[in-house]
Amino acid sequence: MATTLDKVDVLTVGVGWTGGIVAAECAKSGLKVRGLERGEARGTEDYSMVHDEFRYAIRYELFQNLSRETITFRNNRQMNALPMRMMGSFLLGEGLGGAGTHWNGQNWRFLPYDFEIKSQTEKKYGKDKIGKDFLLQDWGITYDELEPYFTKFEYTAGISGEDTNPFWGKRSKPFPTPPMKKTPILEKFEKATTNLGYHPFMMPSANLSEPYENPDGSTIAACQYCGFCERFGCEYGAKSSAEITVVPTALETGNYDIRYHSNVVEVLKKGNKVTGVRFYDTVTGEEFIQPADVVVLTSYVLNNAKLLMVSNIGEQYDPDTGRGTLGKNYCYQILPGATGFFDDEQFNTYMGAGALGMTIDDFNGDSFDHSKLDFIHGASLSLTQPGLRPIAFNPVPPDTPAWGAEFKKASVHYYTRALSIGGQGASMPYKENYMSLDSTYKDAYGVPLLRLTYNFTDQDRALHKYLSERSAEIMKEMGANTIAPANPLTDYDIVPYQTTHNTGGTVMGNDPAISVVNTWLQHWDAENLFVVGAGNFAHNSGYNPTGTVGALAYRCAEGIIKYSKTGGSLV
Repeated sequence: MATTLDKVDVLTVGVGWTGGIVAAECAKSGLKVRGLERGEARGTEDYSMVHDEFRYAIRYELFQNLSRETITFRNNRQMNALPMRMMGSFLLGEGLGGAGTHWNGQNWRFLPYDFEIKSQTEKKYGKDKIGKDFLLQDWGITYDELEPYFTKFEYTAGISGEDTNPFWGKRSKPFPTPPMKKTPILEKFEKATTNLGYHPFMMPSANLSEPYENPDGSTIAACQYCGFCERFGCEYGAKSSAEITVVPTALETGNYDIRYHSNVVEVLKKGNKVTGVRFYDTVTGEEFIQPADVVVLTSYVLNNAKLLMVSNIGEQYDPDTGRGTLGKNYCYQILPGATGFFDDEQFNTYMGAGALGMTIDDFNGDSFDHSKLDFIHGASLSLTQPGLRPIAFNPVPPDTPAWGAEFKKASVHYYTRALSIGGQGASMPYKENYMSLDSTYKDAYGVPLLRLTYNFTDQDRALHKYLSERSAEIMKEMGANTIAPANPLTDYDIVPYQTTHNTGGTVMGNDPAISVVNTWLQHWDAENLFVVGAGNFAHNSGYNPTGTVGALAYRCAEGIIKYSKTGGSLV
């Protein structure tokens, strides 16, 4: 029998960036907040021996235990969906900080075009630009409306950057810290892209260029360029994450506590409100009911959608009829690019930081003419110097054998003689790409697994081909002897790793017919339930999602505080 705990004002399910931001803002306003985190406590002190590529990057020390909780996957509805048994295409976080602990630190604001993509695309190119089976929709909020929240997140995280990109939205304040070091590798990219008439700029980075104290009094250290960012926690406290910023801020108020090893399996609903959640202690197996005046789903994209589905809150999307909103508009990300091999030059590729890089946006959003192209949007194209580690990074020219003495020789030779340009390509929502509950497989608590139905589209393939060609042109200008554009897209596979930039499923908007939550991230069907994360994105952009997720979390927190005073719908 479940034990019922004392009610709290605000309950967050998950304690990463979104849960931490909501907790900090609500606790500062005087609300009593509790965070339920199914993983364990951790922080900078736990990462003093983190430079172990095998333990963290290959064996996934910081990630979700797939023997207890995973997803099933299929390319289309005619296939049997099978469980993901090992981490592959994306890496699901677990524990304090969530995926924000092991991110690389690239921090972007989505473009003004992104928030009004349907109306702007139709206005410029007509309604039939990419076809009726793509579920394009505006977000219900504009870049200008979201700009103050972007700024607040950047000043909390101390983002390092420079405002020299002519294609992104206007900023109300400069970056809080200067850009990172411009290394010889980045200068090479800068010269080549400038020669081609493009507009390179230093990438906005949460690996900070200098020590910084944020407005809440949290201190973030300066990056040491050790090259252990993605898949690792930062031993220096120099990569902005929830556990060194917003979580301490929330705890210092005295209005916040975290309960670890707490796996939420159901959101409890009565009438037009939720009453709390049901969860299990993953260590003792005990079952609990946690009542709350406001429940906020702040876990990862996939889990937020799953919790709504198993709790029967909202209408599940049906690809046959087009009805329902829950689970629709799932998008991934397209990764065009090119690798160059330099026979007579060597680079310090083993050094760097997760977001040490230069970027061009000349082929992102609608910054270039799509009239004669069979796709919309594009990608940011970047050359990054994240610190390439020897187990996972073995670049060799295309005609090299995949094993044996010749492979070993080429692998050693090109370890410091290969550079890559990578694109984060936008993904448009398609009627057959969606999330639902699996009818066969269950997790360790008897709850159905989330089922992902997804494949690349002709839009994706066209975007990927075009931008891989542009990447190869830049690499040629950089002087590479051998150039290998990214292989053409075929069918999506759940392996190997590609990106953890999953979006959609709990889309935001100003119309309940096409969205799960309103523009305050308040659920249309339960006024005291809020859902915040990259699941709110109506499509995926040419950037990683964290900066936009952070902005939405600050807007969500403001909405919760308003709701606690007035009740009712916020729109």
